[in-house]
Amino acid sequence: MAQHIGIVACSAEGAALCYRTICLEGSARMGPHNHPEVSLHTHPLADYMRFIAENDWAGVAELMMSSAEKLARAGADFLVCPDNTIHQAFDLVAHRSPRPWLHIAQEAAVEAHRKGYKRIGVLGTKCLMEGPVYPERLKAEGIQHRIPSLAERERINQIIFDELVYAKFLPQSLAYFIEVVRRLKDEGCDAVVLGCTEIPLLVTPETSSLPTLDSTRLLARAALRKAIED
Repeated sequence: MAQHIGIVACSAEGAALCYRTICLEGSARMGPHNHPEVSLHTHPLADYMRFIAENDWAGVAELMMSSAEKLARAGADFLVCPDNTIHQAFDLVAHRSPRPWLHIAQEAAVEAHRKGYKRIGVLGTKCLMEGPVYPERLKAEGIQHRIPSLAERERINQIIFDELVYAKFLPQSLAYFIEVVRRLKDEGCDAVVLGCTEIPLLVTPETSSLPTLDSTRLLARAALRKAIED
């Protein structure tokens, strides 16, 4: 019996991609139409955004804990959160959670190490790019990182919250991401982590001048492995 996966969702598009990846790729490992049991809970993104705007990570953690408790009652054996930004509150949650968690940035960092990357460009929300989530995990794997310029961070943040979370994937926004990735390549990056779970819906390996680390699908695949193999 595969373990029951609980998804602590935050934004709809990233959570949906994680859920779809688990279900679609599950059949390749478990047989036609088969995948682990999956439950998902999400508070409104607006609730998270209010706490993030106030730099209140304890408030973010309480929302994550609320979802964790509901998913534990639903029977989930372990939890994943397909949202990079709110992992800044992860350490306020993991030690008191009713179920163990996988960490999205840890999965990306391990994959970067496995592939031998030395310097990673980090794309995501402004808060994520400027915060500790990826630097800490990449450093632990011996990997350097770079982030876009301030103006680029602000524009990327705007694209994420005005477009991507609403499933708007515009050609001009893709062109902007492509240019940012090209500049990170010029700075010596040998790969780029798509550290907002909606970015892989816009930027693909075919459009990027650097190899991409798709944090959403990497987390989903790690959850699938854990559910089947543990």
